[in-house]
Amino acid sequence: MATNEIIVLVLFIAAVSSIYIAEAVLLCVHVYNKLRGKYRRITKRAIFLHLLALIGVIFFCYGYFIEPYRIEVKTILIKTSKLSEATFRIVQISDLHCDKRPVNEKRTVNIINDLKPDIIVFTGDAINRPSALPLFKETMKSLNASLGKFAVYGNWETRHWPGLDYFSQTGFEVLDGDVVHLDKNGETITISGLNCDVRRQSAKSVLNKLAHENYNIFLFHFSDFIESLDRFNVDLYLCGHTHGGQVALPFYGALITLSKFGKKYEAGQYVVGNTTLYVNRGLGMDGYPVKLRLFARPEITVFDIGPK
Repeated sequence: MATNEIIVLVLFIAAVSSIYIAEAVLLCVHVYNKLRGKYRRITKRAIFLHLLALIGVIFFCYGYFIEPYRIEVKTILIKTSKLSEATFRIVQISDLHCDKRPVNEKRTVNIINDLKPDIIVFTGDAINRPSALPLFKETMKSLNASLGKFAVYGNWETRHWPGLDYFSQTGFEVLDGDVVHLDKNGETITISGLNCDVRRQSAKSVLNKLAHENYNIFLFHFSDFIESLDRFNVDLYLCGHTHGGQVALPFYGALITLSKFGKKYEAGQYVVGNTTLYVNRGLGMDGYPVKLRLFARPEITVFDIGPK
């Protein structure tokens, strides 16, 4: 976590804590005075504090009970001179973080299958615990794509639960140094991907395989390589990991991203050199004592890539 993210997180926790500590003190004083038969007029300052505490409770309830289930389907149109007639529909999902209890899995399957994608890509972080693996695999197996389904490992697969069988019998092909050519109506795009623990030199060896004449899509869990792609032919770089902060603030955005770039590429679409980067907010939740989403809705991203 970047130093500035730690500072912001500490300040946010301190600010919220101070509101509820002050609210608790105020309520205790009110109860004490009432027990002693004393009555004091409620001040404007006390009313303001009550409102702040109430707003905090409302936001918490919204982030816990409502927003985690409000999947946003975002469609992005990409026009390229590397295609002359064919249009490829690619659906990206990321960071499912399945738990034993289902959250968005069934709706995700229904939404994606209704979109009729040519290709589905998953950019890592499958489960929060091994007991959720059957739910994850059933979800991934139920997704339909006419040209193929591809995945890369995230940090939860490689660091928390390594060695588990995540993708057998799901129809997903795991990419780790592979470059796959996909044809539609006589035209070709490529999809490549890497394990999130790959060394930079290994990444270069894969990226060197990408031909300029093809529209090249690169899958990686982190956005780490985006500023090192000047001499490589990556047209679209798809990643996840940040969850859009999972908890974000109006006008500020993500509180924390756990990205080496901090908030620079916290969520959404960016153009860096000749590459379009897309950071998907993911569908699941992790990393907080109480799992919630606030101003960072779960996301399914649709890329319609076609000719100019």
